[in-house]
Formats: sequence, C-alpha cells, structure tokens
Amino acid sequence: MIDAAAPLLTVSDLRTWFPIRRGVFSRVHAYVRAVDGVDFTVSRGKTLGLVGESGSGKTTVGRTLLRLIPKTTGQVFFDGQDVMALGSGELRRLRRRMQIVFQDPFGSLNPRMTVGSIITEPMLVHGLYDRRERKRRAAELLERVGLAPEHVNRYPHEFSGGQRQRIGIARALSVQPDFIVCDEPVSALDVSIQGQILNLLSDIQDELGLSYLFIAHNLAVVEQFADDVAVMYLGRIVETASRQDIYAHPTHPYTEALLSAVPIPDPTLERRHVRLAGEVPSPVNPPAGCAFHPRCPLTRKLAQDADVKETTTIFSDSQPVRIMARCTAERPSLRPLADNPAHCHACLMRQ
Repeated sequence: MIDAAAPLLTVSDLRTWFPIRRGVFSRVHAYVRAVDGVDFTVSRGKTLGLVGESGSGKTTVGRTLLRLIPKTTGQVFFDGQDVMALGSGELRRLRRRMQIVFQDPFGSLNPRMTVGSIITEPMLVHGLYDRRERKRRAAELLERVGLAPEHVNRYPHEFSGGQRQRIGIARALSVQPDFIVCDEPVSALDVSIQGQILNLLSDIQDELGLSYLFIAHNLAVVEQFADDVAVMYLGRIVETASRQDIYAHPTHPYTEALLSAVPIPDPTLERRHVRLAGEVPSPVNPPAGCAFHPRCPLTRKLAQDADVKETTTIFSDSQPVRIMARCTAERPSLRPLADNPAHCHACLMRQ
C-alpha cells in the first residue's frame, strides 16, 4: 500500500564528480565536484524548485537522479525503490514513471523525425498501445499542450521555440509519468511565452497529480510556480523551505543575495541590493569549510569589524574570529530553524 504522506522522491548525500584526466596514460588528476552532497525530497503532487547560479550543479542533480549520468555516491529512492540499485530491465520500467523536459527546445528534438514519431517513440519503447492507439494518443497530447492534432506530420524546424517546448512536454507525458524533471524549461523562451508554458505545466499538474523538480535560475519564475524551494551553491544545498518562507524570510546570505537581484515591478519600491565579492570558486578546488565564505557579506563584515589581518593576536579569543575560524574550517550541514523546523539552512553564523 502506498503511503500518501511519504515523499515520492528522496535524495540522500548525492555526489557526482567528473574526473579530470591528464598525461599519456589518462590518469585521474582531479575531480570536478559538480554535485557534492545533496539531500532533498519531493512530495507527491508538489513542485520543488531547485535554484542557483549557472554552474551550481542543478542540471547535474536532475540528470543524475534519472541515471542519465552516473553518480559517484549517494542514494535516490523513488516511491520506495532504490533507483541507483536497479538493473537495466527494472530501470527501463521505472523510467516510464520518471521523465524529463529539457532546457533547449531546439536541440532536444530529433530534426529528422516528425512530431508524431517523436511523441510515439516513448510509447513504442515501453510497449504501450497498438499502432492506431499510439497515433490517437499523439494527436490527443498535441491538443492537450495547445497544438493542433494535424501537426503530427510536421517536423521540429517548422515550429517556434515555445511550440517545440510544448512538443517536448507532450513527449514526456506520452508514457503517463508520475514525476518530471523540468530542466529550465522556460529559460530559452520569451517572457510572454514563459508564462504560457508555466500555466500549461501547472494545469497538467493539477489534472494528473504530477510531481515536478523544477530547475531554474530565475527566482521570480520559481516564486510563482514552486511549492518548496532548495537553493544550491557550488554543488551543495544551502537553504530549503516552503516558497512562502524562503521568499519572505531568507536566512542564508547567499539566498538573500539572490533575492535582492530579483526586479520589483513597482518603481516606488526600493530593494537593498546585496553585492557579492569575487567570483564563484572552481568546483575542482572548492574552498575549505563553508564554500560560500570567501564571498559571504557576513564573513567580510566580521573581518572588517575585527580587523583580522592586522590584529589577529588581539582578537584571537574574540567571538568574530572564532566564528570566522569555523566558517573557513567546518563544512556546515543543513539544520532546521528553532522556530520553524521545516526551514533549514547551512550557515554557521546564523545557527
């Protein structure tokens, strides 16, 4: 019996490292730590928004949990099944329930296949329906995503970017999944088209009870679409909470910086912009301790207040220096807030 209260997807300590090989013998020289210890859950019928700067590891998370790329360590449980332990046959059956909508609506569709063939191919792979029923389903799905049924005989180059993304959504729906990874599905589209695609995804979720992992770097989009939000920085999740909590009361300084950059559609209102110093560190050699500490406004303010560089001896026993020592040496884990256990962050200064 399925426990309706249990999460549909549970990700635990997921790591995906890519080896860097050098020399004649292609020995491993180092690793790109694209995903470096990620934990989250996706509830049934809900949307988790995974946000962060480009290069933070969001897309790698989505593709790893679908086993499109291999994981290094960690566990992924989908409806009680250990995804990473499944054999090829079991994985194929599970993939009918786990689909993906890719970011690029131009590169994700085979230009040599008709739209009808693109949509019916997953049904054919999973042995669903007979030929006549597959054609009927393809026409029905096209109509469901806002295209005409007669488009089944056309090719992808005959459609605009927004129409191609609708075709990608129809392809994902063709095998009746329970969970869809939406990998920045609107980032390559015009703003007006973005709203249409988001409304379509929302309507489909309400109709079919789907769960989404919605990957994006646009926090304004996530605010309108997600139920819960997880913020990633350099391969790690630094804050997670409900949409309402994370936008109204962000607690991690990185989340505060991201939200301060979201435009407010009201010229009478002002928002204090948090400027981050320096560049995003390399995932090949991430900083020790908290990965965000070299750019953190709180750490930099403590350094200025304590004048650490010139008075280390004087301040060696002071609270600012002790906190900074922890930030540079200790990797913070996600911990719940005392007054809100559902809101977790990874900031030593605010624990």
